[in-house]
Amino acid sequence: MNAALGTGGVVLGLVGALGGIVTVLMGIRGRRPHLMAMSRTYALMVLGGGLLAFAAMERALITRDFSLEYVAKHGSTSTPPLYNFATLWGALEGSILLWSLILGVYTVAVVVKFRRRLSDPLVAWAMVVIFAVALFFFVLMAGPANPFRVLDIAPADGPGPNPLLQNHPLMAFHPPMLYLGYVGFTVPFAFAVAALVTGRLGEGWLVETRRWTLFAWTFLTIGIILGAWWSHEVLGWGGYWGWDPVENASLLPWITGTAYLHSVMVQERRGMLRVWNLSLLCATFALTILGTFLTRSGVLDSVHAFSESAIGPMLLGFFGLVVAVTVGLVGWRGDRLRSPARIDSPASREGAFLFNNIVFAAFAFVVLLGTVFPLISEAIADDRVTVGVPYFERMTMPIGMVLLFLMAVAPVLPWRKASAETLSKRLIWPAWTGAGVLALAVVLGARGFAPLVAFFLAGFAAGSALRQLVLATRRQGWRGLVGRTNGGMVVHLGVLMIAVALAASGAYSVERDARMCIQAEKGCPSTITVKGHEITFVKTSEHTTAQKNEIRATFLVDGADYTPALQLFPNGSQTIGKPTVKNTFRSSVMLTITDPPANGSVALKVFVQPMIVWLWIGGAVMAIGSAMAAFPGKRRRPIDPVSAPVPTSGSRGREPGNGGGPDGESEDRPVPVGASS
Repeated sequence: MNAALGTGGVVLGLVGALGGIVTVLMGIRGRRPHLMAMSRTYALMVLGGGLLAFAAMERALITRDFSLEYVAKHGSTSTPPLYNFATLWGALEGSILLWSLILGVYTVAVVVKFRRRLSDPLVAWAMVVIFAVALFFFVLMAGPANPFRVLDIAPADGPGPNPLLQNHPLMAFHPPMLYLGYVGFTVPFAFAVAALVTGRLGEGWLVETRRWTLFAWTFLTIGIILGAWWSHEVLGWGGYWGWDPVENASLLPWITGTAYLHSVMVQERRGMLRVWNLSLLCATFALTILGTFLTRSGVLDSVHAFSESAIGPMLLGFFGLVVAVTVGLVGWRGDRLRSPARIDSPASREGAFLFNNIVFAAFAFVVLLGTVFPLISEAIADDRVTVGVPYFERMTMPIGMVLLFLMAVAPVLPWRKASAETLSKRLIWPAWTGAGVLALAVVLGARGFAPLVAFFLAGFAAGSALRQLVLATRRQGWRGLVGRTNGGMVVHLGVLMIAVALAASGAYSVERDARMCIQAEKGCPSTITVKGHEITFVKTSEHTTAQKNEIRATFLVDGADYTPALQLFPNGSQTIGKPTVKNTFRSSVMLTITDPPANGSVALKVFVQPMIVWLWIGGAVMAIGSAMAAFPGKRRRPIDPVSAPVPTSGSRGREPGNGGGPDGESEDRPVPVGASS
């Protein structure tokens, strides 16, 4: 029954996507609004198919229906309920199923949002693109990634999910958040393609596209932060980001999406950077497909990547198709994408955003090159070269410093041109804030050129963001904090918390290996001290459940109990370490045991890392800031994203959601053409 229901859902979604493409295209070609409006029905079919298939798979997992090959390979009678539910996205076919379901949700959300404009060619073409993407993923499920294959002989039990995927509750939240981000970028991509096809390349549609991008970017940000948290607390290596190929695959669309969210403000305000914005949107979506290929095909070695499968060539082909179509459309519309406006001065906000785009593009290129270079070297020289962490750290550190500097300077720059007097006036307090942070870091014992520069730049940028927020609250009270500009400043503060945590934990972490005994012996102490933390070995114990066998070692660290363990799962060939981590605002202490305890002794690894908790706090602040930026500011008037006119050359326009200029002047009021900031 589960197989029949799931297959029925896949077929329903496939028919809905294909029917939507054909019907809406017929409506566009024949100018028949009622056919274009039928996208509502087909969107519901896509969502219904995804929901039915998802429910059937979850039912199979919950009822332990081992007649399904997917459940037989990845399910188990001993898997706890939370991890059993999350098993759906713990392997290849289930992850494609989750992708299709989330895409169905976004498809219906677009139909609801634009329910009164479904017959508009721009919206209709966007729906065609969304249906085409949905069709591709439902074809995958109907073919090489079919999650509802039935076994001739059903086993009595299964091995369960990968042991690392049933070791922490974040497994239930990290992948769905990533997918909400990945799939969410389909919507702005669809409107970008629709704008290119219809030739409606003005600025009006960007308002809604920016918000859809912001939602997807926020989910992706949360997913990346949760992934770093999961890695830190589960893998026991003391880190949180190892430049793993699949980590990089999620970072790449985040980089280009971040660049777009900044760059789009220039086009909305001055009609500039049109090619940049369309290219960034298309690149962001293309990178989500490339990331899916890297994750699902198994072409790169990764702790996250699934085994090699037949969908790899299909994903790579779809990625190539996306790139070819978007490059062709941008080239076709090249003449109409030229902006009548020009950047008056590099020392202006639009100049800073252009430089920001260049830096982010360099960032994305460095990460992409390091990620795919092993594949390139293998294809050319039949020799796979490993690109390690030193490459990424060496190449991305200066880029990160430049971005911190831009975060400090760009928010205070006026549009068009800044005078030296204006800059000195607006940057004085941010600069003093940076100097104060640097002095505090030195007093607390910070040393080293790179981290001290990072602390100064982070303080400099924080001063700039806080200055904007203080001015906004002076003008409009606490309500003035809601809106794009001030929400963006809150996001900046979250990024700066993460930057400081990265610099501190990277430069001042301490790692120590020790063998400890319950009763101190020569060369085997019962108590050690690591960076001021006293660690005492207390006892060992063993715990056995249906899910796993666990050997624990209990330690006292500054009076608190730590119980790192080694776990052996029925389907595992080796023991899996389970570290214990406890965080304070100042530092994180992690204990992990590397060998099974024997004769009252244990091999222990200790990590003491400053400011780790600020990574998670910074991620939460970024999410809050994104939510603030998603809602219009106090003075914002709604703009029709489809029919809004294109600003004339030199038009100042309005910056939706901006609570005001950096020095307290309102930037939401209309400004005469040619007026200076």
